[in-house]
Amino acid sequence: MSLSLIGFITIIVITALLISGKVTPIVAMVLPPILGALIAGFGYSEIGGFFESGVSSVINVAIMFIFAIIFFGIMQDVGLFDPIINKLVSLSHGSIITVTVGTVVVAAIAQLDGSGASTFLITIPALLPLYKRLKMNPYLLLLLIAGSASIMNMLPWAGPLGRVASVLEMGVTELWKPLIPIQIFGMVLMLVLAVFLGMREKRRIVKAYGSLEAAAALEAEVEEKDEKYALEMANPHARPKLLWINALLALLVLGVLVSGIIPAGLAFMIGVSIALPINFREVKDQMERLRAHAPNALTMASIILAAGLFLGILNGTGMLEAIANDVVKVMPTAIGPFLHIIVGMLGVPFDLVLSTDAYYFALFPVVDQIAATYGVASISTGYAMIIGNIVGTFVSPLAPAVWLALGLAGLEMGRHLRYSLFWMWGLSVVLVLTAVLISLI
Repeated sequence: MSLSLIGFITIIVITALLISGKVTPIVAMVLPPILGALIAGFGYSEIGGFFESGVSSVINVAIMFIFAIIFFGIMQDVGLFDPIINKLVSLSHGSIITVTVGTVVVAAIAQLDGSGASTFLITIPALLPLYKRLKMNPYLLLLLIAGSASIMNMLPWAGPLGRVASVLEMGVTELWKPLIPIQIFGMVLMLVLAVFLGMREKRRIVKAYGSLEAAAALEAEVEEKDEKYALEMANPHARPKLLWINALLALLVLGVLVSGIIPAGLAFMIGVSIALPINFREVKDQMERLRAHAPNALTMASIILAAGLFLGILNGTGMLEAIANDVVKVMPTAIGPFLHIIVGMLGVPFDLVLSTDAYYFALFPVVDQIAATYGVASISTGYAMIIGNIVGTFVSPLAPAVWLALGLAGLEMGRHLRYSLFWMWGLSVVLVLTAVLISLI
């Protein structure tokens, strides 16, 4: 059996397992490539070498993920972002457009820890009562949170960049820096979209209820309910007296990260080591916070390490190169140089049928190898696939955080797709074309 065929079958099996949800990504990315290597005639010692090579290429990314997730988890715990979020919520009373714009800003702040689940847990309970009070469509709330959080998901400690960096064997901060203009432009587009959809929603409410006043409750009632909600949701870990110290610490860590003077993993490791004793004097309290965030941190790190094995085997055995060579033979020559852009523009639909791991660890390496035969740089393919796909992260039914959001808001996946897919795909295409225009792709 040819290396190309074994590689194809291996990738298809991994993708099918990831889509099925029957096993964890670790199982899907460890067993099939090992079996594929054995079938291809490689011995255990050679597979061990592929493992060491693959894991060594992603270990720095895994370390960065562990400490970044813990650091921003602690910052969320101590209430660093609470004053901003609370102020935005209070300012948005009664104004539809202010509510929609505030939703985008609040979601962006909440997504700073790189966790979609925590973003939905923070934003939906805080904003859904306001949407209901003003008779606004809750699917609009989900659309704005999903779009804003997805663009913020380009941060280096979020999942997609870490996956691509591990495939390309490069530093995740180095990969992120050129994406900053796209991220800023994406957030501007989300704010414009929030204004446009807010105006559309305002017209709908006026048409349905006669006026905004008739649809909305009295301001005093809203404030009373918000006060009651704030009391119920009091955070036992909040450290309001240490707000400015924590803000300074977060800014310093981010500054060091962007400057690149030390590795990203070390920057977050130092940040965690300072944040814990400042905010929690007792050792048991510090350990409790570590235990609270360890599951998210270790889950992501373990997936990255498993991907290191998978990529180490596919590269070491020559399967990826064989696949690329065979696909190039049958692909129309005119398509080849633009394959990465085409796949990037289809990134959101791909998100509906491929999990994040399948997209970045199975599809991306193949597209990269094919595009490389036409002289396309690997990093250019990576940017095309990140930018095209990332906006659809929280529209995909394969993303667990989306189901959490639907449960919190009491909404349906089908209606969420119908309401959000057009806008998210359009935003994705605009961002890909923008990246092409500025020569990032």
